[in-house]
Amino acid sequence: MCVGPLNIPLEFRMTWIPDARARLRRLPPTAALVLVPITVFALIGCAKQQAAPPPSPAVSVVVGKVTQDTVPVQITAIGNVEAYSTVSIKAQVSGELVGVHFTEGDFVHKGQLLLEIDPRPYQAVLAQAQAALARDKAVAANNRAQAAREAKLLEAGIVPTQEAEGVVSTADASDAVVNADEAAVQTAQINLEFCRIYSPIDGRTGILALKAGNLIKVADVPILVINQLDPIFVNFTVPQQYLPDIKKFMGQGTLRVSAIVPSDAGPTMQGTLTFVDNSVDPTTGTIHLRATFANAQNRLWPGLYVNIVLTLSEQANATVVPAHAIVPGQNGQLVYVIKDDDTVEARAVVSTRAVQDEAVIDKGLRPGETIVIDGQSLLISGARVAIKNPPSEPAPGRSSAK
Repeated sequence: MCVGPLNIPLEFRMTWIPDARARLRRLPPTAALVLVPITVFALIGCAKQQAAPPPSPAVSVVVGKVTQDTVPVQITAIGNVEAYSTVSIKAQVSGELVGVHFTEGDFVHKGQLLLEIDPRPYQAVLAQAQAALARDKAVAANNRAQAAREAKLLEAGIVPTQEAEGVVSTADASDAVVNADEAAVQTAQINLEFCRIYSPIDGRTGILALKAGNLIKVADVPILVINQLDPIFVNFTVPQQYLPDIKKFMGQGTLRVSAIVPSDAGPTMQGTLTFVDNSVDPTTGTIHLRATFANAQNRLWPGLYVNIVLTLSEQANATVVPAHAIVPGQNGQLVYVIKDDDTVEARAVVSTRAVQDEAVIDKGLRPGETIVIDGQSLLISGARVAIKNPPSEPAPGRSSAK
């Protein structure tokens, strides 16, 4: 530890110096040669430690301007894709599956033949019903003719009333049997038609649960599921505090919804908000929304999770900065502002939302100020900076791309 002469009391120095000189005279010459350089180096070291430290070097940073822009007011969420329509194909008659007229995963059209059940048993039932109808029609015609004859005889007073009424009743019963036979023929025809299963919608087929040769039961497990993919739904939820704004802006016009498919290099898909649930989920405090998208290229797939952006309106003259200009501080968000003397000021800001790569500043900055957008990790308030780009160069972001 170095001790300067100013730290030693004057009386001590006055008494110590002659005594030290006397001691040095009594030392051998070689000891004096050793002590003198040591004393000189010790004094030089003390002088270096007491010198002022050199100024800190300036920190190289990239800067940008605080700008004003018109930015959309948006809500972000995670959405789940749902088929516009889903149909589960089940058999309405039992029998052996004898024909499959599509390949699993194919796109099919409404009215396209998909499956065929063995029709022979139902053809036989139809033929039997038609034969019974023809027989009973003949009987009914004979009974009706007999009733007409009995009516004439009754008018002539040849037959008693009771006999005539019996013949008419028999004719009426024969007509009822004919009606029942006609219904049986119609039922047999419908069952025969059910042996051929057609697609009820345009859509994509899934896995076929039963293969050709299997026995199909009535209303058993679905044989096939068809999903309609164009158009298509995306369901998502937002916190309940957004509900008043959503209702307000829906009353002013259609709200636009964007869907970003993960790992898809294609453009952002655009749809419209078509459904707002009639109640808030009390367990989560969220409201269920649904958007409809055109999906001609089948980029959206049922069950897929996508990033949703719901645009409510646009905010004019908003104060914006690049989002990466904001850094966390002990008391919240900070932005380093460049002062006239090339030093920085750590200024607290309030930013409640970001749009793409820009943050909207609610409080703390004024348009036109120069801020640090890269190199903040080496800065403290008051640090001197060296600007790597001219302040007139626009900061990277959506505004500079216009």
